[in-house]
Amino acid sequence: MTTRFVDPHVLDRLEPICALSAMRLRELAGHCSSEAVARGNDPFRLRGVVQGQSVYLLSGELKLSLDDGSSRVLVGGSEASLWPLVKRPPLMRSAKAITDIELLRIDDEMLDIMMAWDQLSAGADSASGVPEETDWRLLSQAFRLQSLVGGVLSPLPTASIDELFRRFERVKAKAGEVILREGDAGDYYYIVESGRCAVARKVGGVDMALAELKAGDAFGEEALVAESTRNATVRMKTAGVLLRLGKNDFIELLREPLLRRLDRAQAEQHVAAGAVWLDVRYPSEYRNDRLTGAVNVPLSEIRNAIGVLEREREYIVYCQSGRRSSAAAFLLSQRGYRACWLEGGLNAGALPERS
Repeated sequence: MTTRFVDPHVLDRLEPICALSAMRLRELAGHCSSEAVARGNDPFRLRGVVQGQSVYLLSGELKLSLDDGSSRVLVGGSEASLWPLVKRPPLMRSAKAITDIELLRIDDEMLDIMMAWDQLSAGADSASGVPEETDWRLLSQAFRLQSLVGGVLSPLPTASIDELFRRFERVKAKAGEVILREGDAGDYYYIVESGRCAVARKVGGVDMALAELKAGDAFGEEALVAESTRNATVRMKTAGVLLRLGKNDFIELLREPLLRRLDRAQAEQHVAAGAVWLDVRYPSEYRNDRLTGAVNVPLSEIRNAIGVLEREREYIVYCQSGRRSSAAAFLLSQRGYRACWLEGGLNAGALPERS
């Protein structure tokens, strides 16, 4: 079996993919590859008809054996082959390539996310009268497939997408321009559309570099979630463009949909069912007064823990009052983790035995 890249014009013939905009089709093609299967083989014997995939027959003839005992022959290029292989009963039990064939597999979740954003952005585009070729909502790196599937907007409820398009403000920024200053009050949430930003924090009176942000990355959420001052300074490393969302819009469209809070009794039930306590206080606080079984990842290190914390686990995030833990839970939720925060923190009252 061999694989090869897919021409966007191939996707333009397939249903329902062909409804995507030209830009989205080109983008999707970059995330797809087709596979060649020799005559006589069952293309699904090794890889299977993986649940959550749309599989298309691009060329050749394929015999399908269905679980109701019937069979049928599918020919590449025919009207029937423009749709994914059977995904509803009777389901496919096995298949055999009558000739050499070429298949295309596309992840259903990725396709669904792309189609949702594409349709909503097209609706906003139509309402604004802005042609597709110049609409920042389609051209922006922040809304490219990689960001939508695995970036900060990926867990966002679909119902919030349309309003996001309406309320984001596009701002040009010069190299060296300070966007956020440590100690200032939180006012906006930002996503980098283009360019790079440097994040720094003063430690002992000296600026310490913390991170570099690129297209698709977000910043400014911690002060808005925890309702505190900025804990770092963000400066443009190069000229670029930022998308910003005002505090009230951020709370309505991002913080509330993504931030899940639990009271003491609910948190205990989740932990008893297998969730993990995540202490986001300083290590000294953790050593002195932690909950049994808790893992310590200070809020300042949460971004570095993305990819290290187990994605299959649920985390109940806590701190002393709930301010730090709510910010940490939001950051984790943005990245696809199942994270809740303990409302009121340790100050809320007696909790399970600490050790």
